[in-house]
Amino acid sequence: MDDQLQRLLETEARAQTVIDAASRERQRMIEDALAAVRDAEARFEAGRAELRAPYLHEAQGRAEQAVAELSRKYGERQRTLRDLASRHEVEAVDAALTLLLDPNA
Repeated sequence: MDDQLQRLLETEARAQTVIDAASRERQRMIEDALAAVRDAEARFEAGRAELRAPYLHEAQGRAEQAVAELSRKYGERQRTLRDLASRHEVEAVDAALTLLLDPNA
């Protein structure tokens, strides 16, 4: 009986050794996987600026084009308003002179 008990204790000790080794191996695999994920994330973050650069450049170009178009339209509108103001000023002066020179008209 003592022999069987001794073998059971030895078997239990060997099983615990296997369990401990498997646990260490599992932990090592988890740490390796986490390190690989961190590396991949760092590479992605580093490459993200390169991925965004063409889109940012295109957006910048479109924004500059829109600003140029709005500036052109604003300039045209400003010239039109100045011309209208000038014409109305001449008409107002003519009307005022007419009234001053001939109040009965």
